[in-house]
Amino acid sequence: MAHSMTAFSRQSHEAAWGSLHLELRSVNQRYLDVHFRLPESLRALEPIWRETLRKRLARGKVECTLQFAPATAGAGFGVNRERLMELAFALQQIRGEIPDAPMPDALALLDHPGIGDAREPDLDDIKAAAETLFSQALDELIEGRAREGKRLAELIQARLDSTQEQVAQVRALLPGILERQRILLLERLEAVRVELDPQRLEAELVMMAQKADVDEELDRLETHVTEVARQLTQKGPIGRRLDFLMQELNREANTLSSKSVVAETTRCAVELKVLIEQMREQIQNIE
Repeated sequence: MAHSMTAFSRQSHEAAWGSLHLELRSVNQRYLDVHFRLPESLRALEPIWRETLRKRLARGKVECTLQFAPATAGAGFGVNRERLMELAFALQQIRGEIPDAPMPDALALLDHPGIGDAREPDLDDIKAAAETLFSQALDELIEGRAREGKRLAELIQARLDSTQEQVAQVRALLPGILERQRILLLERLEAVRVELDPQRLEAELVMMAQKADVDEELDRLETHVTEVARQLTQKGPIGRRLDFLMQELNREANTLSSKSVVAETTRCAVELKVLIEQMREQIQNIE
């Protein structure tokens, strides 16, 4: 089914070691273009996530932003009790040898190497949480692209229906147009009192009919419309195919306009161009 390239997802996670906030956003782009903004401590996740995006997305400019806020200072501060006991025993020995030696206070003890232990959060835990957030955000992003794609497909289908109506109108007008051109040619010949032999007259009428006949263009327009509708139901990326079909539709509409000999077909050709351009604009957002 049609997927849009425009979507947004935001996920957050809170833990004892701090918080993570991840954003994924995508907009239309000719190819897949991925950009990351990650904390240096989690930069190793980028190649893994980049490969995941390449497997699940085909087109679009995708931006991934991850923010890590560690817990407030002191929340993870501890004391190395073993080292503290060793230091206390050493201080007792010093006091036994030098009774007047000043003893350090508690803050000085914490400053002693190996006593105060400012515990760093477990990076593996943070990475695991970040990977979960990324997976959730990507699922939500793809769901959003699918919902938007469904709306785009409905808009395009409505214009396909209108295109079919315009083609049907021109097809219904064709017999009358050809007859009107024949009568007009005969009236002009009569007005200037030009006499043509029957064979020459027949040749002129055939040539005029060929110039005004747009039956082939109408057939191709209908074929392209049917193919666009079929593509909208296919799985996988379809944006480039749809863009090519819009070029073909526009080519036929231009030919129809150039062959137009009456105001009715000119109006239909203009309306077709408007409808095709509206579809083309919507297709620019389809993956």
